[in-house]
Amino acid sequence: MQANPIQRVVIVGGGTAGWMTAALLARALGPQVQIRLVESDEIGVVGVGEATIPSIRLVNQFLGLDEDDLLRATHGTFKLGIEFNDWRRLGDSYMHAFGDIGLPLGLIGFHHYWLRDVHGRTSAAGAGSAGAADVHGRTSAAGAGAAGAPDLWAYSLNATVARAHRFGRMERVGSSPLTGIKYAYQLDAIAYGQYLRRHTDPAIVQRIEGRIVDVQLRAEDGFIESVQLASGERVAGDLFIDCSGFRGLLIEGALKTGYDNWQQWLPCDRALAVPSARVAPMRPFTQASARTAGWQWRIPLQHRSGNGHVYCSRFISDDEASAQLLANLEGAPLSDPRPLRFITGMRRQTWNRNCVALGLSAGFMEPLESTSIHLIQSGVSRLLAMFPDRRCDVALSTEYNRQTRFEYERIRDFLVLHYKATERDDSPFWRQCAQMEIPESLARRIALFRGNGSIFRDADELFTEVGWLQVLLGQGIEPQRHHPLAETLDQDRLDEFLGNIRTLVGRAADTLPPHERFVAEHCKAES
Repeated sequence: MQANPIQRVVIVGGGTAGWMTAALLARALGPQVQIRLVESDEIGVVGVGEATIPSIRLVNQFLGLDEDDLLRATHGTFKLGIEFNDWRRLGDSYMHAFGDIGLPLGLIGFHHYWLRDVHGRTSAAGAGSAGAADVHGRTSAAGAGAAGAPDLWAYSLNATVARAHRFGRMERVGSSPLTGIKYAYQLDAIAYGQYLRRHTDPAIVQRIEGRIVDVQLRAEDGFIESVQLASGERVAGDLFIDCSGFRGLLIEGALKTGYDNWQQWLPCDRALAVPSARVAPMRPFTQASARTAGWQWRIPLQHRSGNGHVYCSRFISDDEASAQLLANLEGAPLSDPRPLRFITGMRRQTWNRNCVALGLSAGFMEPLESTSIHLIQSGVSRLLAMFPDRRCDVALSTEYNRQTRFEYERIRDFLVLHYKATERDDSPFWRQCAQMEIPESLARRIALFRGNGSIFRDADELFTEVGWLQVLLGQGIEPQRHHPLAETLDQDRLDEFLGNIRTLVGRAADTLPPHERFVAEHCKAES
């Protein structure tokens, strides 16, 4: 039995971060811990991130939320992956699709058999000759008539379904060993926070309206004792969760924790967000299109599209960035673009003394791979696994910070890959990205893949081998060799193995309804 159990948790800030934290803590800890959430209607919510990754479904399942009801309330649609346009070079497009690709065979991953097929076709066409196919299954303009291998995404059910603008809930492909659809959501993040608030038991989580004007620290150890509201009320606690956004009211404002700036690798520092009128088709995927000094997102919701331009202010002015964003909308803008400023990076400690920072208070990773909501979720999960007593043992916080830094740094590397591996030289921004030094951990991963197609997932990092594979290939990192064990299959068996997977994927995709029809039939928003 704990001698000094946590009895009072204070969450500072609402929005998605605050209310997801409150909902998860309430569900896990129940009424034995008093949870109070302090937020002010005077302070706006950033609410930019509207695209998610599949791990969000675990949150909703844990909370007992009905998926269709959630999507109705948030004007949500389904997301099968992210389409990247113009990143490697102008005119290029590839998808980072969720879910598996192909089937493993023996001791090696599927992509080695696919690489063997591509390399075999390239050799047959004559290495370096016109018409030789690259690892994307493309052929050069000079050899437009040459036969190329089917591209990697022909073996991905998610990518095949996304390209056809279809969707359905499918656990497996018939009785085959192929896994089915893996999906996330595209939703209104502000509405999602409000939905979580409505579904959080007010008997367990008390909401306090008020603007914090001061933070009191204990003299003996520097722990946070209470926060003071503009009304004069003081809210005391044993453990404080900072969900106050970029300003980090507790973790930085009161505790002076410090921040690691990663702009040398991720140079974008501003964003403009604007909603636009909905247009057809309602795509079951998010789009990230590279621009002259950054990139633009497009996220289809039921009632509108979410758009934004993430850019580097050293290479483009705010007015130029706004004009570029508005010129590339599919529908009419519904408001003026809303500006945001940020520094990509993370707090030097996300758990300092008796304060844990979550969401934007902990750090900022640009939403290129839709990781913002996931990082809130994983931070809460990590906190519950290491839930302290009132002493907040330094050994616990040290381990929490180690695991959090590992997660952030591996996500950082994944984002940097998109910028570094480019052939674009049409603007100073892209020339700088191509020439920049990158973290050693990423350089090592690129070298391994380029040499022989090897990908090794580092511990329990967020992105799997399949995710790294798609972005490495999509950005033009082409393996020189494949694993020698892929040669143990004779050519007829290889052709049969690959052909059967393509057939299963294609037939399964054909059975699914259009994405827009599925949404209308299962989770159509009222207005």
